[in-house]
Amino acid sequence: MDGKVKEQKQHQQKHSGPKAEKKKLKKQGRSTEEDERKRNPRAFAVQSAVRMAKTFHRSQDIKAKKHHIPLVDRTPLEPPPVVIVVVGPPKVGKSTLIRCLIKNFTRQKLGDICGPVTIVSGKKRRLTFMECNNDINTMIDLAKVADLVLMLIDASFGFEMETFEFLNICQVHGFPRIMGVLTHLDSFKNNKTLRKTKKNLKHRFWTEVYQGAKLFYLSGMVYGEYQTQEVKNLGRFISVMKFRPLVWQTSHPYVLVDRMEDLTDPESVRTEPKCDRTVSLYGYLRGTYLKNKGQVHIPGVGDFQVADVNFLPDPCALPEAQKKRALNEKERLLYAPMAGVGGVVYDKDAVYIDLPASHVNQQQEEVRPTTELVQSLIDTHATLDAKMAASKVSLFSGSATLDPADIDEESGEKEGLQEMQVLDPNTQRKRRKVVFADEQEEDDDDEDSESEDSDQEEQEEDEDEDEDNLSTFLKEARANSDKTEKNVKDSTPPVKRQKLEERREGGDEVPAFADSEDELEVSEESEEEGEAGRAGDSGHCSEEDDDDEEEDDDDEEEEDESVEEEDIKVKKQTACESEEEEEQGALRWKEGLQQKASEAFLRQQEAAPNLRKVVYGSVVEADDSEEEEEELGGLFRVSRPQNSKKFQANALDCSRFNPDTSHNWDLEEMLNSIRDCFVTGKWDEGQDAATLLKQDEELYGDFEDLETGEVHKGQTGQQDLTENSDNDEDDEAEESLTKVDDEEVQKNKRLEKKRRLKERFNAEYDDGDATYFDDLKEQMQKQAELNRAEFEDVDDETRVQYEGFRPGMYVRLEISSLPCEFVTNFDPHYPIILGGLSSSEGNVGYLQMRLKKHRWHGRILKTRDPLILSLGWRRFQTIPLYHIEDHNGRHRLLKYTPQHMHCGASIWGPVTPQGTGFLAVQSVAGTKANFRIAATGVVLDLDKSVTIVKKLKLIGYPYKIFKNTSFIKGMFNTVLEVAKFEGASIRTVSGVRGQIKKALSTPPGAYRATFEDRLLMSDIVFLRSWYPVSVPQLYNPVTSLLLPVGLKDSWEGMRTLGQLKHDLGIRNKPNTDSVYKPVVRAQRRFNTLHIPKELQKALPFKSKPKQQQPKGKTPRDLQRPSVIREPHERKVAALLHALSTVHNQKRKKAHIVQHAKHKEFLQQKEKQEEAKLKRQKEARKKLYRVMGQMDQKKQRSSLKGALQDD
Repeated sequence: MDGKVKEQKQHQQKHSGPKAEKKKLKKQGRSTEEDERKRNPRAFAVQSAVRMAKTFHRSQDIKAKKHHIPLVDRTPLEPPPVVIVVVGPPKVGKSTLIRCLIKNFTRQKLGDICGPVTIVSGKKRRLTFMECNNDINTMIDLAKVADLVLMLIDASFGFEMETFEFLNICQVHGFPRIMGVLTHLDSFKNNKTLRKTKKNLKHRFWTEVYQGAKLFYLSGMVYGEYQTQEVKNLGRFISVMKFRPLVWQTSHPYVLVDRMEDLTDPESVRTEPKCDRTVSLYGYLRGTYLKNKGQVHIPGVGDFQVADVNFLPDPCALPEAQKKRALNEKERLLYAPMAGVGGVVYDKDAVYIDLPASHVNQQQEEVRPTTELVQSLIDTHATLDAKMAASKVSLFSGSATLDPADIDEESGEKEGLQEMQVLDPNTQRKRRKVVFADEQEEDDDDEDSESEDSDQEEQEEDEDEDEDNLSTFLKEARANSDKTEKNVKDSTPPVKRQKLEERREGGDEVPAFADSEDELEVSEESEEEGEAGRAGDSGHCSEEDDDDEEEDDDDEEEEDESVEEEDIKVKKQTACESEEEEEQGALRWKEGLQQKASEAFLRQQEAAPNLRKVVYGSVVEADDSEEEEEELGGLFRVSRPQNSKKFQANALDCSRFNPDTSHNWDLEEMLNSIRDCFVTGKWDEGQDAATLLKQDEELYGDFEDLETGEVHKGQTGQQDLTENSDNDEDDEAEESLTKVDDEEVQKNKRLEKKRRLKERFNAEYDDGDATYFDDLKEQMQKQAELNRAEFEDVDDETRVQYEGFRPGMYVRLEISSLPCEFVTNFDPHYPIILGGLSSSEGNVGYLQMRLKKHRWHGRILKTRDPLILSLGWRRFQTIPLYHIEDHNGRHRLLKYTPQHMHCGASIWGPVTPQGTGFLAVQSVAGTKANFRIAATGVVLDLDKSVTIVKKLKLIGYPYKIFKNTSFIKGMFNTVLEVAKFEGASIRTVSGVRGQIKKALSTPPGAYRATFEDRLLMSDIVFLRSWYPVSVPQLYNPVTSLLLPVGLKDSWEGMRTLGQLKHDLGIRNKPNTDSVYKPVVRAQRRFNTLHIPKELQKALPFKSKPKQQQPKGKTPRDLQRPSVIREPHERKVAALLHALSTVHNQKRKKAHIVQHAKHKEFLQQKEKQEEAKLKRQKEARKKLYRVMGQMDQKKQRSSLKGALQDD
């Protein structure tokens, strides 16, 4: 080799030949198929029309199978996270898989998987992982809300019963997308066994789900985690998967709760620990729109009325949808409040920051969120208030510095709120209790916190009582100033609010009017600054404009600067106020009384009822107070009505003229804003006054008034007289430009018209491959676009009033009167689902169902045995009655369900829409060895129209028998009962049919009846009647979430009769009439058959009775005596018997041989006969052919002769 590498021979491309020709044609863009078709058309011709039709039909069938009924796409632009439920038996690797997927998407490790874990998986998709434990209640609940199910299967063990139970639950409640995941594959040492197991499990999985369902293989563990590449592949599949909308989910709003807060007053909990709780639940809204004050069902708890619903900023927002001042994408990838992950959590009235305990060990340190914001908050040792208190400001150079203590002394703020550390005995943590200085301030605070409506009512009452009284007027003015104070406080961030409160809640000497005027100035200044930088904005406001969203997100330094500027302004104003107080003193309140009175009157006028409030209920108020303006979950409020989009919708009533407007009509901007309201304004092109005048001048130009002789020149003519030549050229250029614009507009209109006509022509004649299915899809697409465009430009606050809270919003639902066990026994490992109910679904009534016992359930179901149903959102126990419909429409009660057939079932339960599927289990407590799902079915009807009847047999006995008439007793007790059943058909056990005729006077209850035949006294008569059965009214919701932690899977409701007897040790005493007894029948003597002589004569001989003497016993002397042989005779007889046996055997063999030969002979003879018949047949054919030819010749000759004669 000598270290030389052998060079590879380069590929030589062919320059001639068929392949080279094909490549040349490909490069030129021509297809080779066309040439082949021309050269050899027979090769491409249809060989078999039948085969071609079959292939065509098959391809069409495959195409049609892929079609689903198109539904209107109601998914919002920001869809809620996809709910991924990880299901499997215990110890199969569910938590490990969730941890690995979270690490794959977010690069973060999560310790304990508690509750839903929401992550961002891509630009437009978020995922919510939820682990499903082995409790059947959890399996049923999560099957109803799952979009995707990851079904974990232990390959080393095989399928377990939990897997099949969950699959059957999914089939009933709408089948979500299901992906199987095989784990524990590293336990197989032999590759052949591994391949065989994979194949078997895959095909069994396909049988249950559908052919070709995706099954993933996780081959093994590396350092306690699944292999990175396999998890990455699984994550890719999840992040691109498409989901089919399920009927129940798309027609009902629901929330998978990821956070729960107890809002109950701690004092009431301390005094009465068992009191009902007020709880706020948080989560992403899914399904359809949710209306406020609606009814919801919490599976495992019960039905509740929603007290209040708010939408909050998205805690796990998509990267493109993140708003100003939100955390960065890396910090927002993971949100799991129940698992202690999520950083900053916003609430309606607070912000929660997750702070791990100071004594965490090294393992928990790894789990901590590694976000800069949270770390900076943790590292902060002093509060913002403390920093502000320590800061000092000098107003002028060389002057003394001012600190907040000086201002506090002036305003008397030191007697405000104080803090006291209290150790909570329940939670073992220090709580900051607020201590008030005196009782009077508490009352004042309460009055300040009252609603705006109550303030207005008080104000109106005061005015009605005494309008001329000055003190009354002062009270009103103070109340209004308090409201304005409150508005300023609410509409500013927390840092500013504290300073304003310090200034306003000060000494009693400062009158209210001065404060309100200063506040107006402050709000105007803050508005001007908001236009430039919007420093006080929270960034999470739901009503921000699109322009605001596009502004910078990371302006925290600017924010801090703006906060400092605000503080300086506040301090300046405080200093100015103190100077003014010294100058003007107590007479200051008398200034501008007339103006203030007019303002008070105007405020009263504006408090009139709002029409939108009357029609739509509670709407966002937009009056002077602007209390709820731009509210974000009650946390941040910004008073900026000019910038908000709802200003036009909630504007003041135009029928009331505001005398004291704040508009300055000297400004050019104000004039321009209303210029379009007048004739000279800029209207549409066809209606604009200036454009119409120009057109008139172009048409008519200069003209002379014939009466006065005055010459009127056009606009251009007047400009020629007044302006120089340069201006003339400019005007001509402008005119030409307007002409060109008009021409372009006309040309575009003509082109648009032509395009529309061509589209209509194409739609009529060039239909192409468009099918009904395509048209339907297009129609649904248009509807979806229309739905989206309806409220596209409306802000969220107003949208919520009209259409409700839309899916994809992160909502906070406040529910009052929840049982205290829900809070005390709360376990985050069990899902909390809030299922919205429609208006009728909150009622309870009779339901008619079609039910079938599950083929894998061990025992048939008994009528009146309590059964736990999962129907809609609910899980409840009820008592069903099973029945079947007969051919005549009668619903007959069944004692047991049929083995392999559907039957009807009637229950008393919650009203649920028709067509809703349900499943039944006999017990939800613990795990049973056998299959737990007892039956499945569907709701048919929602009323009591079906009358279930059961068979009742009434028995009577004949006591007098005439020819075909009998008197029957023992069936009825009174004459009235008989009268009710007159004309009813009766029957005897032997099958003789009859009818009830009339009641008898004695004995009571006896009646006369006629029959087909004469009865016997031994006959039993019975009447088949039908008795209506009432459905038992039992509706017992399964309250599994209220049980203590660790016992949530042990809910037991009403027990069956068999269980009660077993538990109480009661032995069933058998009914004596039902016990099987030996049948003792008396010997019946039948008379001899007597045939009249006349009939005997007519009978044939064989039917005539024979006069035969019965054979008697043979007399003894005629009986043959028994012969006893000698020993020699016995030997001879035995020898003869043996010889005869041999002879018989030989004869039998010979007969068999002879029979076989004869059979063969018969077969040969049969063949010969067949050949003979065939020959004869051929000969006959030949003969008939010759005879036919001769007949034809004769006919032809006779025809010739006839022609010659003619």
